[in-house]
Order: sequence, then structure tokens, then C-alpha cells
Amino acid sequence: MIQTVLKRDGRIVEFNSEKIVTAIRKAMMQTELGENQELGLYIAEHIAAKGKSQMTVEEIQDAVEIELMKSKRKDVAQKYITYRNQRSIARKAKTRDMFLEIINIKSNDVTRENANMNADTPAGMMMKFASETTKPFVDDYLLSEETRQAVKNNYLHIHDKDYYPTKSLTCVQHPLDHILKNGFSAGHGESRPAKRIETASILGCISLETAQNEMHGGQAIPAFDFYLAPYVRASYIEEVKILEELTGEDLKHLYEAEIDDYLTLPLDGLQGEARMKQHAINKTVARVHQSMEAFIHNMNTIHSRGGNQVVFSSINYGTDTSAEGRCVIRELLTSTYEGVGNGETAIFPIQIWKKKRGVSYLPEDRNYDLYCYACKVTARRFFPNFINLDATFNQHEMWRADDPKRYLYETATMGCRTRVFENYFGPKTSVGRGNLSFSTINIVRLAIECMDIQNEEERIASFFAKLDRMLEVTAKQLDDRFKFQSTAFVKQFPLLMSSLWNGAEKLDPNETIAPVINQGTLGIGFIGLAECLVALIGKHHGESEKAQELGLRIVTYMRDRAADFSKTYQHNYSVLATPAEGLAGRFTKIDRKKFGVLPGITDRDYYTNSNHVPVYYKCSARHKAEVEAPYHDLTRGGHIFYVEIDGDATHNPEVIMRVVDMMDRYNIGYGSVNHNRNRCMDCGYENADDHLEKCPKCGSTHIDRLQRITGYLVGTTDRWNQGKLAELNDRVIHTKD
Repeated sequence: MIQTVLKRDGRIVEFNSEKIVTAIRKAMMQTELGENQELGLYIAEHIAAKGKSQMTVEEIQDAVEIELMKSKRKDVAQKYITYRNQRSIARKAKTRDMFLEIINIKSNDVTRENANMNADTPAGMMMKFASETTKPFVDDYLLSEETRQAVKNNYLHIHDKDYYPTKSLTCVQHPLDHILKNGFSAGHGESRPAKRIETASILGCISLETAQNEMHGGQAIPAFDFYLAPYVRASYIEEVKILEELTGEDLKHLYEAEIDDYLTLPLDGLQGEARMKQHAINKTVARVHQSMEAFIHNMNTIHSRGGNQVVFSSINYGTDTSAEGRCVIRELLTSTYEGVGNGETAIFPIQIWKKKRGVSYLPEDRNYDLYCYACKVTARRFFPNFINLDATFNQHEMWRADDPKRYLYETATMGCRTRVFENYFGPKTSVGRGNLSFSTINIVRLAIECMDIQNEEERIASFFAKLDRMLEVTAKQLDDRFKFQSTAFVKQFPLLMSSLWNGAEKLDPNETIAPVINQGTLGIGFIGLAECLVALIGKHHGESEKAQELGLRIVTYMRDRAADFSKTYQHNYSVLATPAEGLAGRFTKIDRKKFGVLPGITDRDYYTNSNHVPVYYKCSARHKAEVEAPYHDLTRGGHIFYVEIDGDATHNPEVIMRVVDMMDRYNIGYGSVNHNRNRCMDCGYENADDHLEKCPKCGSTHIDRLQRITGYLVGTTDRWNQGKLAELNDRVIHTKD
């Protein structure tokens, strides 16, 4: 006798014979003879009695076909078979239509989900085919029922769900010094340790690219200047040795000669060893410049993930005050300023300047000149972004200015905003750690469902009850994914689990990664705080102090619950100000379909990213900073602050400095500046003119705006999805006061 049924989505449910009767009745109603209730009941009872204790849906439907064919009602059997085939075709139609849109390179939210991935190339198409067919598998077989329902009902989004079955982790901050000193094996041959700046630069690229193919998120280097500095001196010594060969003199005493700065200077008037030392310095600077130029060029041309996407890369730097570290920084900035190709702005790596008191804060600080240069470069090239190491939550009690490894105690970030620093299960550091996975809660949906409650206090209380429940579901889902990731073997991640992740070097290739990954973080994200507040009290936090108080209360509650989950599940949970790209529009589209157009909530094609003041709200940069700053301390899984400025920023780098100073004044952790930058897509010419329609260099009208999407740049806006394009068009300039 049948007791349970195995459904197509993997669920096991109790057998219900009435469903067989209903299906037969529907088929009968399509025939001339009409319904025969007794026959339907007989067939259902017969199948139930003769069947196995558990049967699949397909097996039961096969049995119905057989019994109908045995009966006198062959006409019903024919209609039943036709109906069954139509249902099968309907189930496949969605996948077919989606595949055809990919094949025909249609521009839609599926093919434009990630603006830095070209889904039109063969490799990109294969990635999208795999991605879109893997997600239903995850829904059906890897998620719990409560998680599946939360996703289905638009309360929760699981990021990188297509990578879920691979057990991969999100991101990592590369301890590049391990690779430069020891070399590495990526599974197909080995790389020797670096001996000179050129090799160090190349190994940095290879490290980022190789790890990108083992992970589903971004790659970052937390102390680019510190890691490459030793190879500047090594290259200088090589140049001195070349002089020894040319002159026949013993110049070993110049190998470790004191060098205050690596600056290219004329040799005129210099004699003897002074001339040879400066010659070696000049040659070294040229080599460093070429190496930095090559690094940037490679990071914009080397493809990963099947050959359809450049490496999502970031580098942090700015606090190495040695002559060698300063040389790396200076030449990196110079190469960035000059641009790639025909002088175009490099999209990757995302560069992050680490600003610190006593290092680059005041004019008398050693790296203040380089900080000023960084602001000049940002004014033209958008990068570097700026991380404020003096923010209260970015400080480390063990940081010392005279510690040669002080970078171990400095916060580093992924360019998009993901942050890892605090650690319940190991050293407090960014190095050798990263995010494991993250999921985002649609807090707007929760608020909309409370709008009919007339009493404001009861409405807000109801919202918090819903939020608490969804936080519980999200924490459990992240724990489930963590357990699944923990079953992966070390050998599945040849580079990550041999040279990059903290503690992994102690593991055997056939061991699981479980012993080490708990030093990573699990992120609970949120989107649409502004729209959530409008739904609850009628105004967003940029326009109302009352709304700001409620916004801070909401995110503080999320922060506190994340701390609770860290104790309950014994993982590093943190709250993330989600960098939503495709999600910003997807959540909104589904909510609008259910609830209609709600002013200030679902009336645009996107929800405002995380805790930002809405992009369309006109206010001063200072007001935006005052409102958004408190959320940075609460969102330690990652955050970003940005300001939109007008005009040609290349002539006004001081405005960049004012924004960075504002970050320090308001205890903001990480920020950037957006400004106008036009790019000719035919010749690469760039300028900052308003409404440029024709390239003054080649005459082309194929002009695009270079813009930041969620913390990173995108080469062409035609790869943006509908929601983010709508947001881009709504952005307003933030005034000076």
C-alpha cells in the first residue's frame, strides 16, 4: 500500500488518493462521455492498494495510464496522457525560454546579472547555462524546507547559489608573501619563489587568478606595498651587480646602502659611486614602473572562471613607509594615472588606500605626499578608494608604527565592500581569511506586510517579530551551508588550501577543510533600509531624524542577533551592508507584482542598496555622511560610503581629500567618490565633459559613461541590468554643504 510520495523536487509527502481522482476527473471532463466518478475512485483505490510503500510521482502517473488503458474508457486515457505531456512541456518551457534568450544574446536581467561578466561569449554562455540550471537543483535538494519557502516568498536571497554545490568559499585576503617566498603549485606545475620585482608582480597576478577559479567571490591582497617591497631592493641589488660586471669594481657595500627614496634623478654632475648608485636607482624605478604597469594590464586582461570574466581583484596599500614600499606605491599610482591601452581607466584591480594617523594623515607624516598623489589619481581614475584605519572599529590594539609586520593588524577590504577583521576562532586579522558565504534579507518585504497595522507601535513591533524570525532562518541556512562546505576536501582547492587560508598548510590533501574554515565569516545582509522605513513610518532616514533612529534600531538589532548566532552556532557571524546588483531589482519586481506600486517603496525599479540614503535624495555630502556613518560600526561584514560630485574632478583633487577627511571626522570605515568620466568605446579617449556626444579624438558617437556599480567600476553600462540602470539614472550630485 502506498504511504508516501517522492515529489519531483525531492520532498517526501503523505500519499493522498484524492489527487488521483481529481486528475482522472479533469481528463474525463475533456471527453464526450464526461465524468465517471466510480471509475475514478476504483482506479485510485486499486493503485493505492497495489503500490509500493513509497512511490514517485512519475510511477503513480504511469500506473494511472495503465489502469485507464485497461478500462473501457480509452478516451480518458488519451486525454490523461495528453494532459500529462502538456504539463511536462510547461515545466520545461521556462528553462527552454531562458536558454533561448542566452543563445540569442538577449539583454535582460539574467544575462546582465553581473555587469563585469560577458554572458555573450561562448564561455559566458556556458557559465549562464550552468548557473541557471544549478540554482533549481540547490532549491530542490540542498535547502531546508523553511529556507526554500523564504527564498520562494522573496524574503531571502542566497548569494552565489549557483556555486553552492561546489562547496566553494566566497573570498580571501591573500598572504602574498607566502607565495613570493615559497612559490606554489596550482595543480598543473609549480612556480618558483620570486627573486625580482617583475616575478613578484607576475606571481601576484597568478595567485589572484588561480584562487578566483577555486572560489565564487573576489580576491584581494591586504598589503600590496609590504609584500612587494623586498623585491624592489632585490632588483636594485641586481642593477648594482650589473654595474660591477661593467666596471670591474667591487660595489657590494652599495647592496644595502641607505636609500631614503627611490626617485629618478638626472646623473649630470654626479661622479663615482654616487653616480653608480643613482643609476641603479633610476633603473630600478623603471623596472618597478613596468612591473606595476604589467600588473594592472594583466588584471584587466587575464580571464578566469571559464574565460568569461576578468579576476574580481582588489589590492590594499598605503602604510609601508620604507623607501621600497613607497616606490611600489608611487609607481602603482603613476601607472594607474596613465591608464591602460589607449589611456583608458583600468577597471581592476580595485585599489584601496589605507589612511592612518602618523603615516599619511598630516603633512609631516612620511606617506602624506603619496596620499596627496592618491587623491589626484582618484580624481581622474576613480581609484584608489579609501579605508580609514583610524575608525574605532578598524583599530587593532597590537598595531605599532615601528612593527615591520604591522599590516597583520590593519583592516583590509574587498573593493566591493566585504570586510573581515574580528575573529572568535583565531587571530584578529584580515590576512589569510575571508567570507565563507552570505545571504540577504528583504527587510522591505517584511515592512510592507506590516503596513495595514494602524497603530505605529504595534506595526513596528510586528516588523521586529518578522525580522527576528527571518534572522533565525538566515542564520540556520548559513550554518547548513557551512556544514556542507566543511565536507569539501583540501585537494579540491589546490592553491587556497595550501598557501592562502590560515592554518590550511597543516592539512593533508585528503582531509576535509573543516578544521580551518571557521576562521572565515558568515554574512547576514540586508537591502532597502530606506524603503523599509518609508513603509513603517512614511519617511526614510535621510529626511527624518525619527526614521534615522528607527533605522539604527533595526540594524543594531541585526548586529546583536548576529552576535547571538556566533555563540549559538560557533561561527563568525556578521552583518553586511549588501552590495546588491541584480538583487536590487529582483526583490523589487517581485514585491511590486504582489503589493502593487507603493509610493517611495516599490515605485522605482530598485531598492536602495543596504543602509544608503536613496540615490535620488538631494542632500549635502556632509548630511549623507552624518546619516550613513553610524551604520559602518554596525555592519562589520562590510560597508561603503560614497559621494557623487560634479564637474571635472581631475582639476580638483582637493575635493577628494575633503571627502576622506569627512570619513575620519564621522568615523566612517570605507568610502569612495563618484564623478563624471566619459569614454569613447572606439578609441578609448576619456574626458569629464557633461553630455559628451562625439569623441573629439576620433569622431565616434559610441560614448559611454564610466561608472561605479556597487563599489567597483564597470567598463560599459550596456551590461547593467534594468534595476541598476534605473538607479544610475536617478543619481544626484551631493552638494558641498
